[in-house]
This record gives sequence, structure tokens and C-alpha cells, in this order.
Amino acid sequence: QVQLVESGGELVQPGDSLRLSCAASGRALGLYALGWFRRAPGKEREFVATINWSGATTTYADSVKGRFTISKDNAKNTVYLRMNSLKPEDTAVYYCAARRSMFVSQSDHEYDYWGQGTQVTVSS
Repeated sequence: QVQLVESGGELVQPGDSLRLSCAASGRALGLYALGWFRRAPGKEREFVATINWSGATTTYADSVKGRFTISKDNAKNTVYLRMNSLKPEDTAVYYCAARRSMFVSQSDHEYDYWGQGTQVTVSS
């Protein structure tokens, strides 16, 4: 089995930067494509970013492209989401997920393992 644990969520002001981390058990980072999703209050879960097993391929939602960066460190079994220029609409619970594939996907139903989520609040 694969276990994912997110951390790094905080209360920040608009324009601030924040880095989220997702610690994965076993060899998940070397075997699976990985992704970040988020769920804002009263809304459905939405795609944020994905990265493939090698880190060579990344994809982003239009709403975060140019501001967020997904990366991973296989030696540490950790996935990161660097968030710059945060906006109030970025407020959400952020989840990391793993997919049993070498290829990325933007569909949450194609992911097999999920973390518990970490709260990011952007407010002045």
C-alpha cells in the first residue's frame, strides 16, 4: 500500500508564497505519477498540478499556471507544490494523490491513493 501525508498549509496574506509537502511511503515517487488537487469551501475537488515518474512532464490548471510549481525528490519520497502570488481564491484544502501509472492525469478518479489534505487559507 501507499500512504501520503500532506503538510505546510497555513494562513497567509494575498501575494505571499507557500510550499506544500507530501511525504509518500515506500517507492511511490519512483513508480507512480503524482498530483495535487484542491477543494474550496462549498465546491467540488479540482485539479491543480501533476508530475510524472521522472519529473520530466508537468501539467497545471490554467488558474495556477505561472504561479505554482510541482516537483518531487525521489530520494526523500516527497512531492512539493510551490505556490507564489497566492490569491484569496486559492483558499482550499489541498490534497496530494498517486496514480499507478507512469503517465500524468488531470482526472481525480484515475488516482488510487490520497492524503488527508492540508488547509491553505489566503486572506488579508
